[in-house]
Amino acid sequence: MLSDLTEWVTSVVERLGYVGVAFLVALENLFPPIPSEIVLPLAGFVAGRGDAWLVGMVIAATVGSVIGAWILYGIAAAVGPGRIRRLTMRYGGWFRITVDDLDRAEGWFDRRSGTAVLLCRCVPLIRSLVSIPAGFRRMPFVKFTVYTAIGSLVWNSALIGAGFALGERWDSVEGYLGYVQTIVLALIAAVIAWFVWTRFLSAQSRRARSVQP
Repeated sequence: MLSDLTEWVTSVVERLGYVGVAFLVALENLFPPIPSEIVLPLAGFVAGRGDAWLVGMVIAATVGSVIGAWILYGIAAAVGPGRIRRLTMRYGGWFRITVDDLDRAEGWFDRRSGTAVLLCRCVPLIRSLVSIPAGFRRMPFVKFTVYTAIGSLVWNSALIGAGFALGERWDSVEGYLGYVQTIVLALIAAVIAWFVWTRFLSAQSRRARSVQP
């Protein structure tokens, strides 16, 4: 499946050039099975081969990143914080999540939204997902766009530059990023394990449940 996907991505980039890169990067925000670690190094390789301008590929990828982020932001903003609050009130108890927890999380994001969007756009696996809380909280659109563009520019420049430098070995970038993704997954698993322990398994959480009416 990955081989077929790589062949399709390659054909799109080689046939459509900048437009193909922008399209694939925008689609990657909405359809994670299209990984940027394939699209972007390939774009760098095509530029290194002389079939495209390196800076043009970076610009095209960044435009695609912003467009994809806008779409996710818009979907989340349409859902809105009110629906999230109602869902938390109705079903949050199943997961030991309260409205106060939601308020704290929203307050944290509101205070650090710019930094969160900027940094997360450079982190594999969660780089696209950060558009969702930004949309839920209806982060100022211009601010969201600026930080998304800056973070995406850094990520896109790094991966396209790597593909440009590696030439025929552009596909090895995916292997290197696999180690980073493993670290990110381990951190996510650690956070989930901490949440489950503190909310369900610890002695304190069991005592709290026992005193509830």
